Amino acid sequence: MTTDVTLNLTLDKYLAEARPTLVEFFNEGCERCAKMKPIMTEVRAHTGTKANVLSVDCASSEDLVEKYHIRTCPTYLLFKDGQEVWRDSGAKPMSELLDMLHRFE
Repeated sequence: MTTDVTLNLTLDKYLAEARPTLVEFFNEGCERCAKMKPIMTEVRAHTGTKANVLSVDCASSEDLVEKYHIRTCPTYLLFKDGQEVWRDSGAKPMSELLDMLHRFE
């Protein structure tokens, strides 16, 4: 199991990169999150090395949930140069997520 500290350090490493980082906060028992799982896999496949696409389990990442004020799942945060540039929640079409990533490449 990955500890909160390890997840935080890993996320910080990705946020320090110049390319955009999309972070999905999800819960295993969440129906909307389950619907998004294959979409997030497709987003990763489409972006390749142009962006970081991460998924964070809220149940095992309480420090990140608190740090980023996550109130519902799924929630998406997009970072560019370490700064949050977009946030949204709920089920999203792949096209919307890819559009946001492309805006900040």
